[in-house]
Amino acid sequence: MEIRAATVLPARREPIELHTADGLTLVGELAQPLDRPPVATLVTLHPLPTHGGFMDSHVYKKAANRLPALADLAVLRFNTRGTSSERGTSQGAFDGGEGERFDVAAALEYAEFHDLPHVWVVGWSFGTELTLKWAHDPLVEGAILLSPPLHRATDDDLDAWARFGRPLVALVPEFDDYLRPDEARKRFARVPQAEVIGVDGAKHLWVGEPYVRIVLDEIVKRVNPAAWPLPTDV
Repeated sequence: MEIRAATVLPARREPIELHTADGLTLVGELAQPLDRPPVATLVTLHPLPTHGGFMDSHVYKKAANRLPALADLAVLRFNTRGTSSERGTSQGAFDGGEGERFDVAAALEYAEFHDLPHVWVVGWSFGTELTLKWAHDPLVEGAILLSPPLHRATDDDLDAWARFGRPLVALVPEFDDYLRPDEARKRFARVPQAEVIGVDGAKHLWVGEPYVRIVLDEIVKRVNPAAWPLPTDV
């Protein structure tokens, strides 16, 4: 069977709640391999909620639908404060990336408390800003950035990640609306361990199954290389 955009492969999927240090309850989902423990974990941070981003943004939904079965990964998705999806609405209100520091911390604390292994953070657009600003936690083994705009995240945040020392991979669309590959390479040059990958033909939202496959493949290549490259059929 060819893996298509709507393919949902077997996994253990459970609704979860995250509890922030400032007293909010956030809703989410954890997807894990069906009959074995995960090899590694993705904590996903979604695009800008004021522009339609949420835990079900399509790349993350497809990651949860496929990667537990294809790559033995746990995929943790959640709605940041004030964000709604089919799963429900997280308490609180959008705070421009500042109060969301508590949301990131709550997701990482959940992963640690539940003994989820080898945590990598995957941020997309606004989620890349949250990653660079708030995800340098000792639990985190590395981060993957999808379409980083580098608006809220400053050179100071990049310098902090450089000091943090963990791997940083940025997937930058050729036709991104905010930051394109050549400029991204200049901006990320201050992070010695950063790798910038330009993706020909792609746009900010990674629309189209070929681009989703590139993103998921690059994630798996870093997080569980034994499962790379991902199959196109099951």
